[in-house]
Amino acid sequence: MDNASLKHQLLIAMPQMDDPNFEHTVTYMVEHSDEGAMGLTLNRPVSLSLNDILADMDIEVEVPPSEHHQVVAGGPIQQDSGFVLHRSTPRLWDSSIQLADGLCLTTSRDIMEAIALGEGPEATLVCLGYAGWDRGQLEQELAENVWLSAASSPELVLDTPFNQRWQAAAAGLGVDISLIATQVGHG
Repeated sequence: MDNASLKHQLLIAMPQMDDPNFEHTVTYMVEHSDEGAMGLTLNRPVSLSLNDILADMDIEVEVPPSEHHQVVAGGPIQQDSGFVLHRSTPRLWDSSIQLADGLCLTTSRDIMEAIALGEGPEATLVCLGYAGWDRGQLEQELAENVWLSAASSPELVLDTPFNQRWQAAAAGLGVDISLIATQVGHG
């Protein structure tokens, strides 16, 4: 499946997507193989702030996180788990993997402690939960034209306002997603 892997790509929900978990979403694909796929939704802000999460983790905040530390619903699976997307830093974290284009994914407590001290990455996207697909499920959804795939960029993942990510991701393909009909005719 190497040639067809969507790893480190974005999945952009087509307007006809009727799953409320993914309607108008952009999802960063962390993994995609013959065994299945895992992604993090980038544009579903939640009412929790990073301060709320730090308090829940019993981490004392010495330097309040800036507006560049955002929290989203990363997907419908394991919503009590946090995944931190951020740019690569010189500091190594206990549980972190390099993604693509200078992005990293960290799941260890030490990054949250560093943010609370003002020593963490300048911008983060904390994703609560993740999206997952069983073997063949994502390929079937792609065949049904419910997703577009596009290249990812750290700017889109971390800097683009939530309410613009869906359109901006599609615009990277040269597509004005607002002009795509929600009903596709088959003739």
